[in-house]
Amino acid sequence: MRADAPTTGLRVLAAALDVYKRVVTVPALSPPNPVRFTGFDMTAVVREVRVEARDVVSLTLALPGGELLPSWRPGSHIDVFLPSGRQRQYSLCGDPRERRSYRIAVRRLADGEGGSREAHTLAVGDPVRIQGPRNAFTFIETAPSYLFLAAGIGITPILPMVRAAGARGRLVYLGRSRESMPFLDELPGSVDIRPDDEGATPDIAAILASARPGAAVYVCGPPAVLTAAQRCLFDLNPTASLHTERFSALPVLNGRDFDLTLARTGVTVRVGSGETALAAIRRVKSDVVYSCRQGFCGTCKIGVRSGDVEHRDRLLSDGERAGHMLTCVSRSTGGPLVLDL
Repeated sequence: MRADAPTTGLRVLAAALDVYKRVVTVPALSPPNPVRFTGFDMTAVVREVRVEARDVVSLTLALPGGELLPSWRPGSHIDVFLPSGRQRQYSLCGDPRERRSYRIAVRRLADGEGGSREAHTLAVGDPVRIQGPRNAFTFIETAPSYLFLAAGIGITPILPMVRAAGARGRLVYLGRSRESMPFLDELPGSVDIRPDDEGATPDIAAILASARPGAAVYVCGPPAVLTAAQRCLFDLNPTASLHTERFSALPVLNGRDFDLTLARTGVTVRVGSGETALAAIRRVKSDVVYSCRQGFCGTCKIGVRSGDVEHRDRLLSDGERAGHMLTCVSRSTGGPLVLDL
């Protein structure tokens, strides 16, 4: 009996960690629909513009009369409608206790679609329509420990989490150079800063292997970093939970061309094999609503009048899928679709 006691203890510990991981930290088993569908719709004013790093500015937004803004938790983002009508999502990277302003940060992408360049032209006093906040990158407050891996502008949703985690968290911050990495002056002293120009290419697997048993691991950065984390974390640490957020839409895989008709106007648009239904709709209806573009928030949910849908979302129940789809990820099985739009 005494010889078996350590083994029994380890088995009990492993079972407890597995229950914790499944019930508390794994996003798929957390309470469903963590994202507010419509959010609040407000017109804010730019109160401050600050250069945070090379090609990165932070924008502090507030209501014109200084009223309290909706509360938010680490990991939240807002939808920003730029003067041109472009809609972009930016993580809140300020202090959740500061209810009279929101802070976002934008990296200027010279070869992007134009949204970041336009955001960099905003000046103090400019009005900006915003919606939200929404949260699809939920911070689990009860984890025994945390490992945060942020790359580049991926620091924005991670920064409030690091503050909330306190001594239970460890942050590894990757970037091309210190000059390109925002908010270095706001990070705790224990942060592990790893610019590319100061050493070898970071070993993502080695970083993730440092997570403690049962840790909540949060990763935000370029697709290559996210893919590496998803590929290796659970082999390295099966008791850890992985939470990721990406800033771009998912690539369309194994898509086929199809025709999509907007029933209310009778307009038909061709959806290419490599584009989403949402992208095609936006060509003929620029004011269509959307947010995450990754199939989890439900903002772009629309009724389907006819046609067979290949559902690729992570939100709708079987009952909802009978007559609806999320246009940001789901598509036709091959034939035409008619949407209630």
